[in-house]
Amino acid sequence: MTGVINLRQARKRRDRAERRATGDANAAKFGEAKPLRAAREAEASRSARAHQAHLLRDDTAGTADD
Repeated sequence: MTGVINLRQARKRRDRAERRATGDANAAKFGEAKPLRAAREAEASRSARAHQAHLLRDDTAGTADD
């Protein structure tokens, strides 16, 4: 036979594990340091500008060559 299980303690243990998992997910999502976040955003902005600068533009749109 197995030992006696205290249901109150088991429930608390389960709830603590759930809260820890939620907290870990939030830390991964929102826990980035401000300098790291600023550097990541700056790199994304620079990358977007570089991408826009290399796009080909169709300047002949709207002109009629009859």
